[in-house]
Amino acid sequence: MRKSLVVSLAFVAVASLAACGSSAGKAVSTTTPPITSANQLSSPLWDKAGPTPSKSAKMVCQKEARDDIAANLGIKQTSVTNPTWVKAQHLYSCTYVYPKGKITLHVKELSSEKETTAYFESVKKKYGLTQQLNGLGQGAWILKNNDVVARKDYKVLLVDVTKIPANFAPAMTRSDVALNVGVAIMGCWTGA
Repeated sequence: MRKSLVVSLAFVAVASLAACGSSAGKAVSTTTPPITSANQLSSPLWDKAGPTPSKSAKMVCQKEARDDIAANLGIKQTSVTNPTWVKAQHLYSCTYVYPKGKITLHVKELSSEKETTAYFESVKKKYGLTQQLNGLGQGAWILKNNDVVARKDYKVLLVDVTKIPANFAPAMTRSDVALNVGVAIMGCWTGA
């Protein structure tokens, strides 16, 4: 693992958790409901995919996430597109627009450990893997295209950085940018 990535993950995780807890003067829980299965990837308390996006899926496009991502990147977005919900696919997305590019966040909602694992594995297979990220959600990878994919409960987050230039953020690679965004989201996700 690259030294800068390790330092980046540790620093951003602490910064992100502090930002989430202090947002709007209220403490936000960052804990996950108790895990009941032996493989720790299932719980009867976790939200299952439904006809509308979950509160945690919607969070990726809301003000708290916007602020945390801006703090982690050191760059404020100029706008965030209206979120889309593809009901048939249980897919929630929005795009953060910056002067030098765009970052799109996708949250796929599923209903079981089996479905979540299958989808997570399909994303990894489709894009190819570069590096496993320990400590981010319940599994995360940097993909060959520099995106980050992470799973938490019955959700899979994909941070798409393919539309930003190499010099998007000072001293950060594209994969560092994706990681910083992923850490901001995972640090704030509650009840995912």
